[in-house]
Amino acid sequence: MSQNTTSPIVQKRCLLWDWTNTRDRPTTIDQLFNDSGEAQTPAKTSPFKSVHNWNAWYPPELKGRLPFRPMIRTRAQIDTEEWDWIRDSDAEMVHYLNEPERQGITPEDAADWWLKKVVPELRDKRGKKLVGPACASDEAGDKWLATFMDLVGKSENGNPDFLGVHYYSGDLEHAKRYITSMHEKYGLALNVSEIASISRDGTEVERFTEKLSEWMDGQEWIDEYGWFGCMAHCADDFVSPAAQLMDDKGQFTPLMRLLMKTS
Repeated sequence: MSQNTTSPIVQKRCLLWDWTNTRDRPTTIDQLFNDSGEAQTPAKTSPFKSVHNWNAWYPPELKGRLPFRPMIRTRAQIDTEEWDWIRDSDAEMVHYLNEPERQGITPEDAADWWLKKVVPELRDKRGKKLVGPACASDEAGDKWLATFMDLVGKSENGNPDFLGVHYYSGDLEHAKRYITSMHEKYGLALNVSEIASISRDGTEVERFTEKLSEWMDGQEWIDEYGWFGCMAHCADDFVSPAAQLMDDKGQFTPLMRLLMKTS
């Protein structure tokens, strides 16, 4: 993951910081920063750009050291006090919906909430950038997203600022093709908000992570990307233990250390 020391460091990586870390091991985030509070490499040369936890609430252990990206994960974040937290925060970017096709949210409902509340109140009034729904990279996800984008695209200023994308596999070239196809289909810059190899082979996972990071760093139309995931235990049986960025003791894994490198 080499970078020319004479060139500016590409800052696109978002730390996917699970909520259980805030509950159980908040100080472990300090591994990303040096004693002065800056990223381990100076803040302007760290490859990490932001932090995201799939929630509306700010992780207090972050302490302002990197920008936070809150999420409207379900309708609950629209109809409760969580909406106020997001609206009134200083967050410059907000994620909208996490694999909604798997949560029983229709694209019609999602487009209605988006056009009537999310865009007017967060982008038009508050100037926040909006990441559109991130669906799974399968047929159901692609179909859901196509319907949503068609609905919001009929409204002036209805499109997201960034297209949300999720991708999981072990095939490097397929990953590149799929991610590229999403940009070409919708003509928007991407926020690849979840990505990981699902291979159980550590060497394959490291190669996939390193090579795809280098490739995404080189695509002007990819704004941010987040490797899944920084948590002490695998979220489910689908994700690979070899792709974990934190071990069960709360220490960053060698793969996470690789992602922290700038040279």
